[in-house]
Amino acid sequence: MIYAADYILTQNAARECLRGGAIAVEGGRIADIGPLAEVRARRPAAEVLDLGEAVIMPGLINGHTHIPMSALRGFSDDKALMDWLQKDIFPIENRLTRDIIRTASLFSCAELIRTGCTAFYDMYMMADAAAGAASEAGLRAVLGESVTMYFPGLAGATERELFDRVRGYALAWKNDPLITGAVAPHAVYTTSPGLLERCRDLADETGFLFAMHMAETEGETETCLKRNGMRPLGYCNSLGILRGDTTLFHMVDVDDGDLRITSECGCAVVHNPASNMKLASGVAPIPRMTELGIPVALGTDGPASNNAQNMVREMYLASLLQKVDNLDPLEAPASAVLDMATLGGAKALHNPDIGSLEKGKLADFIAVDLTSPNMQPVHNIVSNIVYSATGFENRLTVVNGRILYQDGEFKTLDYAALRAKIRLIRDWVHQ
Repeated sequence: MIYAADYILTQNAARECLRGGAIAVEGGRIADIGPLAEVRARRPAAEVLDLGEAVIMPGLINGHTHIPMSALRGFSDDKALMDWLQKDIFPIENRLTRDIIRTASLFSCAELIRTGCTAFYDMYMMADAAAGAASEAGLRAVLGESVTMYFPGLAGATERELFDRVRGYALAWKNDPLITGAVAPHAVYTTSPGLLERCRDLADETGFLFAMHMAETEGETETCLKRNGMRPLGYCNSLGILRGDTTLFHMVDVDDGDLRITSECGCAVVHNPASNMKLASGVAPIPRMTELGIPVALGTDGPASNNAQNMVREMYLASLLQKVDNLDPLEAPASAVLDMATLGGAKALHNPDIGSLEKGKLADFIAVDLTSPNMQPVHNIVSNIVYSATGFENRLTVVNGRILYQDGEFKTLDYAALRAKIRLIRDWVHQ
């Protein structure tokens, strides 16, 4: 199959944008890329899908979300983080079931696919159920089992039962082309030192990645200082759990010492501007992270605290937030936040085969329509994508060479049925 459009935004090392370009897909990977005439000449028998006035670009990568929480979108808003969690979210989560988690995960996958996301990093209970949903939808994902010290829990009555669930999850999805597992202790304030160390050991045992919410608020830092005599990054580093396979979500309340630990340990960071603003958590110091060479990705956080999983909107907010916070219009330019949502996302998911359109890389891409008034004229295609698009200009979502969405039609999901099911879940929430 050959896909062509007026623009091909590669996100390669030179950040090339090809006019009148095309990419050829074979076996789930990009087999060729270049001017349409040349790609067709090299593959005369291939079918061509010419999208015309559109831009083909790498799929956006959501570095942090909680896809089952689409069931709780709008359930609790306009509250401080700890009140939101302890008074509203944790109690309702204790009532969730595996079926609800799977259905809500599928519903989130529809939102991600529709708005141009091809891969994501999730963190929730019963991650194996969310993995089944992501696989059915056809999305690429890292799905981390969330771990706290509170037992009995939704995913296990005891720590042993929960860890055995993770081991079974690892066996069931071993070598899957789309699904990668992770162990994801929730945060420093919902775990103990020993539990964090055992989570690290479990990740090593299963070959899973490792992730945590980290330094999300000043309150988290104060609690960690009182309990452990150290800030969250220093505390976790003292336990030996931070390594090159680690992704840290939020990283708002951090100082230079925290960032140096992050850099030295080789961790990736996921910035969540919408959620951090909505919960008034603060502003992550992205410019300083970039100076220190820390890989930075973008994430939406969950649909109960954002309340969307739209990475196009997240790019826009990420750019404007850094500009106003630093009182500098030069901060977080469009090209930099697009890098975070593509190449940075690849680093957060620890997958070097995604994030750009290059020969040999995985065929994960989208096509954004340029005909609507908000996308015209095109002086700078990256500017239009970051500052003008809404996410719903997306015409095509392809993952692993498979079309998941095209011109209003979901190819892998029955969206009408999902809408009916999510309404039933809404009614259940309010019982």
